[in-house]
Amino acid sequence: MDFTLSEDQLALRDGLREFCSRRYDEDALRAQVLADTSLWTDLAELGLFALRTPEPDGSGLRVAEAAVAFEELGRALIPGPLVGSHLAAGFVDGASEGHRVVGVVDAASDPLLIEHATLITDLLVFDGDQVRRVAAPEAGQPAPLPVDPMTPVHLLEGPLPTGDVIDATDLHLVGAVLTAAYQLGIAEAVTERSVTYAKEREQFGKPIGTFQAVKHMCADMLVRAELAKAAVYAAAVTLDDPQVGDAARAVAGAKLLADEAAMLNAKTAIQVHGGMGFTWEVPLHLYFKRAWLLSTTFGTADEHALALADAV
Repeated sequence: MDFTLSEDQLALRDGLREFCSRRYDEDALRAQVLADTSLWTDLAELGLFALRTPEPDGSGLRVAEAAVAFEELGRALIPGPLVGSHLAAGFVDGASEGHRVVGVVDAASDPLLIEHATLITDLLVFDGDQVRRVAAPEAGQPAPLPVDPMTPVHLLEGPLPTGDVIDATDLHLVGAVLTAAYQLGIAEAVTERSVTYAKEREQFGKPIGTFQAVKHMCADMLVRAELAKAAVYAAAVTLDDPQVGDAARAVAGAKLLADEAAMLNAKTAIQVHGGMGFTWEVPLHLYFKRAWLLSTTFGTADEHALALADAV
């Protein structure tokens, strides 16, 4: 299968990359700027949330294009409930335009934590095979030390409110693919940062990238990222055209490989950067923490590995 991006997909990728570098640059990343309504307005004007909404209200594109977009968001580590707002466009009025910010929660989670509780207006509650759209509940106590400092979480006190059941055919699968695409972007970003650093940092009068141990670490990072990319693109294409294969199996493989690539590459990037990598000022820890957090959403690695085993 040929996963070479088309001219339109390349234009989408390049446009989003330029937007991310301008709207959420290195200074914003280092300062750990949280998502706000102005960022949501800008993303909506760019058409991110309405990418798959049929014309004339949206762009009428496919999961494949949405995966390319979320890959770029992961590269820049754009914060916020991106997947939820994208999934909700089309059936939550105002989500496409950025007027409504939609989060995601798994009803089976214990404890029940709501991400970006002070920003979201609505929630998609995944409860087994059913998805409900509910009004965002009143935020409880904030977690004092969230795993990802750019993803604030609040503990929900009491049961989730009731809401309308949504026709959610494949909604969980699409959410998993978009999360995997974001993880892919993380895996690629930390690899590029590590290779650049290995070329510039000198030790014993030579760039550390000339040392075999560092070469091997960077090469392994690239292999993991490329494997994840093939799996994510294949899963997105399969969701667009289920006749080419088993969509659920493709999505499980994509999420599993993307989670592993993001986590292991972020860890390795910290090692490649040596003492610098362990400092708070170097943003590698933010990539690692976001990858760690996303590896628990839309299915864990263990859950997807078991799903793949059952499918074989």
